[in-house]
Amino acid sequence: MKRDKKITQFAKKLVELSKDSEGVVTRGKVDEVLAGLKQAQPRHYLLLLKSYLEYMRRAIALQTAAVAAPAALSEDALHAIEAHFSQVYGRAITATTHTDASLIAGVRVRVGDDLYDASIAGRLNRLAEQVN
Repeated sequence: MKRDKKITQFAKKLVELSKDSEGVVTRGKVDEVLAGLKQAQPRHYLLLLKSYLEYMRRAIALQTAAVAAPAALSEDALHAIEAHFSQVYGRAITATTHTDASLIAGVRVRVGDDLYDASIAGRLNRLAEQVN
């Protein structure tokens, strides 16, 4: 139990070291952290790396807006989404996009655990739930 708690705390500190001065995870900082870990080879190295990976996935998800749309979005639309969610969350948000024809029209945006659904499919699902 104590070991797991220490590994978790250390992994969280490593994630913080992986961020730049603006609080954004950068490849350069991650490379520095991994090089330091490789050189130091702390006890329970594999468990620490697994924990670090888990917390890094969370940190990256919190700074990424995963945008699903039925067709490709323009660069202007992606920049507008990035600007909007950066303002909402008070931190830099980068938008990534993928197509999902099942949405019919509109968009679905996921930032971390938050889901914003402005799609026709989402509206139809909510309407069906209200009727039942």
